[in-house]
Amino acid sequence: MKVISLILFFSAVSFNNFSLAEDQCLTCHEIIGDDAALKFKNDIHLKKGLSCSNCHGGDNSSDDQEIAMGTKNFIGVPKGDLVSEICAKCHSNKDIMRKYGSDLSGNQFSQLESSVHGKISITGKERIVQCTTCHNAHGIVQVKNPESPVYPLNITKTCSKCHSNSVYMRTYNPSLPIDQLEKYRTSIHGILNNKGNIKAAECVSCHGSHDIKPANDINSKVYAANLPHTCSACHSNKDYMKEFGIPTDQFEKYSSSVHGIALLQKNDLNAPACNDCHGNHGAIPPGVESISKVCGSCHALNAELFSSSPHKRAFDSKNLPECETCHGNHEIIISSEKLLGVNKEAVCSKCHTEDKEVKGYFAAKLMRRFMDSLSFDEKRAILLIEEAEQKGMEVSEAKFKLRDVHQAKLELRTIIHSFNEDKFRQVAINKGLTVSGQIRKDADEAISEYYFRRYGLGAATLIISVIVISLYLIIRRKESTSTSV
Repeated sequence: MKVISLILFFSAVSFNNFSLAEDQCLTCHEIIGDDAALKFKNDIHLKKGLSCSNCHGGDNSSDDQEIAMGTKNFIGVPKGDLVSEICAKCHSNKDIMRKYGSDLSGNQFSQLESSVHGKISITGKERIVQCTTCHNAHGIVQVKNPESPVYPLNITKTCSKCHSNSVYMRTYNPSLPIDQLEKYRTSIHGILNNKGNIKAAECVSCHGSHDIKPANDINSKVYAANLPHTCSACHSNKDYMKEFGIPTDQFEKYSSSVHGIALLQKNDLNAPACNDCHGNHGAIPPGVESISKVCGSCHALNAELFSSSPHKRAFDSKNLPECETCHGNHEIIISSEKLLGVNKEAVCSKCHTEDKEVKGYFAAKLMRRFMDSLSFDEKRAILLIEEAEQKGMEVSEAKFKLRDVHQAKLELRTIIHSFNEDKFRQVAINKGLTVSGQIRKDADEAISEYYFRRYGLGAATLIISVIVISLYLIIRRKESTSTSV
């Protein structure tokens, strides 16, 4: 309460503008060669007319030390959370900020309080980070000033003061790596940043500034479901990306892809986002040779089959990216039978025709025929099972076998990456067509059994009816004869 009272007291006189000659605090400290005073000469606050006393309290109009530091509102060097609270005294007040010609939002302090940096430090007495941790205490300049620690070309060094310190980071989060800066320098963003390009993404671009949240926080800019939007803030801006000469439709394509739909619409956090393919701090477009390794980190079996396929050698000789050539990159769609074959919509037809790469042409044609036959057989089997089930027949075993047919179709979509006609044929026939044929046979027998029972019941009913009627007539005849006698 005492500290708060002091702040309120000196805030009443804190906005008096003193000329440089009247600021005895600065004059005295400058004479004795105080480093803080020398730095403050270039401080944005001094240029705006603010004095040492605005932050430290005291009477800056007196050159008498006892008078200057003897006032009730003298704080001296602020400690702990008081540092940021003094900054917030102005920076959280829009009226005061407008008075000094600033259009800053005024919510930086509240954002800091709710951020990961605003948590209590290991001492239990203050936040992990104060305003001065990143902006400095004296010699503060605007963010757009190249001398600022948070200028785009300097921010990575500022962040790395803590994040590259193994002892410090082990104290707060041992799971966080401490090589982010080294990785960043190898990335396309880091390379451009190092060359002096302030438009290249740096720490703040992705993580935010005052409002930084842990990556697993749903409000974090780098939370899995938010990351594509974070990347698109730059990469979908045509004007911003113009000088880099790369497309700006990646987010649009990704949003309609199988990966984008799973992540953005179905909230499947296991679906890949931008960083899963491009990397985080070491972000860089995958090269021709590495694309299959990136895709293979999830689609391991497909990548393994492709690596031993004849297409592997062919793609390498023509310097073609492996997975991307057939499936695309950002606009990847759900795999279906349409991709296989020799018609116009099939990817095989891009390279294989009746006149060029003929062996692959006929192999693709045969594989598509097997796939279509299996799909057709599966539909027929399903219809027969449904008919038998509607007639009240027991078909649970046949329905269970349908799973094997579906599994065979999934296996074919994987086996196709081996581009081995014999393997494809074996799965299609032995695990697919043979099983679907057996299912159809079982369903047909169930339907035949139904009609057999129905006709048998009808015949039995007719016979029983005839017998009953005959017995009735015989009995009536005997009764008539007995009455006559």
